[in-house]
Amino acid sequence: MKSNDYLPHEVQIVARVQEAPDIFTLRLRFTDLAHHARYHFDAGQFNMLYLHGVGEVAISIASDPKDTHLIDHTVRVVGRVTKALAQLQTGDYLGLRGPFGRGWPMAAAQGRDVLLITGGLGCAPVVSVVHYVLRRRAHYARLIIMQGVKHTHDLIWRRQYDTWAAAPNTQVLLTADQTGQGWPFNTGLVTQLIGQAQFDPANAVAMLCGPEGMMRATAHALQERGLPDHDIWLSMERNMHCAVGHCGHCQFGGSFICKDGPVYPLPEISHLLGVKGF
Repeated sequence: MKSNDYLPHEVQIVARVQEAPDIFTLRLRFTDLAHHARYHFDAGQFNMLYLHGVGEVAISIASDPKDTHLIDHTVRVVGRVTKALAQLQTGDYLGLRGPFGRGWPMAAAQGRDVLLITGGLGCAPVVSVVHYVLRRRAHYARLIIMQGVKHTHDLIWRRQYDTWAAAPNTQVLLTADQTGQGWPFNTGLVTQLIGQAQFDPANAVAMLCGPEGMMRATAHALQERGLPDHDIWLSMERNMHCAVGHCGHCQFGGSFICKDGPVYPLPEISHLLGVKGF
């Protein structure tokens, strides 16, 4: 562990984007430009955002690892710290520790179909993967993006989905459990989209993010399509506090999600999924 893993570095909000009534994106830059130049992360990793006098919260990094200009975090207001973060505006300062955790298997996915399957508001951790693949399009085969939400108004980045759908060799499938008038996509669970996805199970990697029950059902649907377990990766969520595997709040079986995850191959955690207490 590096000596500064506990020490937040000061960042400034360069831009703030209101994505939905309770969802916003903070575009950050370290005030220490030398540290900013050294900073590097992998798609799927997370940072701890710290607000003095309030607390700290783990937030996935939404920007592309090669974007050296700004570090994006998309945040939903769900608790005390995120509620305070939502009050910040462009030009304000906060603290940042990270990056932490294991990211998505982007090197192993090269030359193969990439399936990104998200449920609820869990799409933020895979947005960096979408950007990663689209910026390196020749290195990957088909890109299939599947997103399921409960209500149609939960779908953020609607225009980005239209842009992604127009990209070469890319398929976008959207669904909502409860739809309103004018909803042009599927109605139902995200698992219903698996049968519409055009991919080669013998040469594909699936990356899942969302509620654990949704990921468990989706993994089962992918297995039925013939995708091997070792090619199914899941991003797990728990209440992460220290981010270095010391406090034990994110203990998951014999591992710590903050340090050994949050991204796991299915064989490592399949025995823990759906088990009460884990």
